[in-house]
Amino acid sequence: MSLLISVLVTFLVIFLVLYLIGMLPLDSRAKQIARIIVIIIGVISLLRYLAVF
Repeated sequence: MSLLISVLVTFLVIFLVLYLIGMLPLDSRAKQIARIIVIIIGVISLLRYLAVF
């Protein structure tokens, strides 16, 4: 049960950060780079929760 809650919280945080990046007044290239960085960090944290790392 704890694993499921951790994964859901991680998805929620990733979604929220991606939403906030979309609201920032940046050019499209900077937004794209920020989105890629957030997605990579999110995937790494999910893999850590699933005991891959």
